[in-house]
Amino acid sequence: MEPTEPVRVRFAPSPTGMLHLGGLRTALFNYLLARKYGGSFILRIEDTDQKRLVAGATESIIRTLEWAGLRFDEGPGTSGPSGSYLQSQRGDLYRAHATELLEKGAAYRCFCDSKRLESLRAEATLHGRAPMYDRRCAHLSQQQINEKLRTGEPYTVRLLAPNAADPAASDVSGFDDIVHGEMRFRGPAGFDDAVLLKSDGLPTYHLANVVDDHLMGITHVLRGEEWLMSTPKHRALFKAFGWPMPRYAHLPLLMNPDGSKLSKRNRDGPMQSYIDEGYLPSALVNYVALLGWHPGGQQEVYSLKELEGAFTLSGLSRSKSVVSRDRLNWLNRQHLHAGLNDPIRAPAIVAQALGELRQTPGLDAVDISHEAVEGALRL
Repeated sequence: MEPTEPVRVRFAPSPTGMLHLGGLRTALFNYLLARKYGGSFILRIEDTDQKRLVAGATESIIRTLEWAGLRFDEGPGTSGPSGSYLQSQRGDLYRAHATELLEKGAAYRCFCDSKRLESLRAEATLHGRAPMYDRRCAHLSQQQINEKLRTGEPYTVRLLAPNAADPAASDVSGFDDIVHGEMRFRGPAGFDDAVLLKSDGLPTYHLANVVDDHLMGITHVLRGEEWLMSTPKHRALFKAFGWPMPRYAHLPLLMNPDGSKLSKRNRDGPMQSYIDEGYLPSALVNYVALLGWHPGGQQEVYSLKELEGAFTLSGLSRSKSVVSRDRLNWLNRQHLHAGLNDPIRAPAIVAQALGELRQTPGLDAVDISHEAVEGALRL
């Protein structure tokens, strides 16, 4: 299970919002895997969904990673071998690869309009079936296609996915997940003819994700388990291109104490809330590392450097993790006391606390000394 050669991993957030706790965990596990095995940690911004972009989100994500000490080797602002690490600037690459699939017969142009597609979805729902395209346009003759292109009829490009009964489908629907073990998907869920290129020429997540993972040499994909159902489509794309497939590890969801899914709308979801509340980066990173990874042994308090040496893929858990402020607060106290006893780190910790106090209404005009703050922190 553990890599025997240097790895290349990526954290690929969509800037449709600010970074949340689950996103930091995904970034951290990728970072630790790269550091443990002498590989590269890549930051890739998946910003092809232009309608949902949030202004300033990309910059905020980068600042938060820097705050946590997770330095990427390649990404926005670096001169890495992959050119731009913003997907919105890689459109020509995706269109060229979509054309390659069309020429191979592994994809086809779909001219169906939104009204017909909605009708198909409604009919499937009425009969209790999963919505699935009926491949009407896959059977158009070349003459029909040429005529539609001549008149400028808009189209999308769809993957011609293998049928569930096709023996060729077995190696895309079945795979060994590092966290969940052997996975096998049956039925249409993993084999729908996914849209790869939208009618405006922009790629969908599926195409851009696979093309970039290949071109950037990604060896391991560690991501949230919400992407588990998309993996057969991604593997089908890798196979259609004739590319080697990366290893996959799908990380379980983070949960609230009441059993509901943690989301960016929860108080405990957004990373900025932890930063604003003054948690130490080292404590939060330590805490997040233990949400779904078990190091073995009795040690609970880790520095980032210690995590880099201790991390293993075999320690990843398939169980969902509950986010608990009690545990985080305990870890924060441990890191706080350790930091105050470190002559190099102590001044920065005291300065952070003093700065927060001076921004507190009612205390901004009070003369508070460094000594007083340090004494209070040691209590």
